Amino acid sequence: MNTTAIAASPQRAIAPASAPNALLRLLPGLGVSAVLAAAGMALGRIDWLQSHGFSALTLAIVLGMLVGNTVYPRFAAVSGAGVTFSKQNLLRLGVVLYGMRLTMQDIGHVGLTGVAIDALVLGSTFALACFVGTRWLGLERKTAMLIGAGSSVCGAAAVMAAEPVVHARAEQVTVAVATVVVFGTLGIFLYPVLFDLNQYWHVIPGGAHTFGIYAGSTIHEVAQVVAAARSIGPEAADSAVIAKLVRVMMLAPFLIMLSAWLARDDARRGGSGTATTASRKVSVPWFAFAFVGVVLFNSMHWLPTPVVAAVTELDTALLAMAMAALGLSTHVGAIRKAGIKPLLLAAILFSWLVMGGALINHWVSVLIG
Repeated sequence: MNTTAIAASPQRAIAPASAPNALLRLLPGLGVSAVLAAAGMALGRIDWLQSHGFSALTLAIVLGMLVGNTVYPRFAAVSGAGVTFSKQNLLRLGVVLYGMRLTMQDIGHVGLTGVAIDALVLGSTFALACFVGTRWLGLERKTAMLIGAGSSVCGAAAVMAAEPVVHARAEQVTVAVATVVVFGTLGIFLYPVLFDLNQYWHVIPGGAHTFGIYAGSTIHEVAQVVAAARSIGPEAADSAVIAKLVRVMMLAPFLIMLSAWLARDDARRGGSGTATTASRKVSVPWFAFAFVGVVLFNSMHWLPTPVVAAVTELDTALLAMAMAALGLSTHVGAIRKAGIKPLLLAAILFSWLVMGGALINHWVSVLIG
């Protein structure tokens, strides 16, 4: 008994020191991620980059990839723990705090029409991504799902949020984010042209307001929606941003349904007793529920505007750190190995968003409008 007591006491003495040691292990990687995130946020404030839809998140991952494929391997062993913490734990916290950008009142501003349009665009785009990506193009299911999530919900943030649900590799996430950047940027220049053409064709009825809903329901990133809609006019910009934020709000139920579908699919393929199925059953993203909770809390308007603005800025920093860490973990060779198929899938989805999204907006506006 004395021997046991003596053996146990050093463990109790050592345990309190483990937390500071763990923090020290994280600091180098957190520091690198923070520096790259700060650089991405600073660049994201440049007017030219803003006008072309390059957000802080996009720039952070680009900077991360530049460093990750040049000097980072020299100190990767020291920084690895903090980089992994950034792209996993800080990501989840960033997704939760993203809810501070939204309120339930946003739904009321676009009405039932806007909500129905967003839901139909999201569901049809993601289903098309899974079908075309795996059946026609032969992509890995995880890659197709990530590209589908980015195209159907809210760009890079949706890709990052879906990553822990589908258990994707770093290069798959980066490829998906890259497709969002390419086609979302293309949308910035295309949608003002489509608005001028719609003045003659009247595919989207109702003028700038309803065209803004069309833009918000079909363009990938929030920043890209803002850039495109502002080129059309203030009325289009207002409705586009609200429609986009409602689409972002659908991220939580999307992740929950995606996790449930993957669990059911794993059970069907491998049997209910497999380890894969068991692990999938507990993969329901807790942060999706927390995200909804933050949206509901923000809808109460209990916090002063400066506090909400500060939390939003903090959230951008956390997401930028996660994106920078992802870039650091991504090797260009792995992206090159992915080939042309992910880009082709993204192009097909972009075409559907433009044309199929226009038809959905038209039909729903006529039926509910």
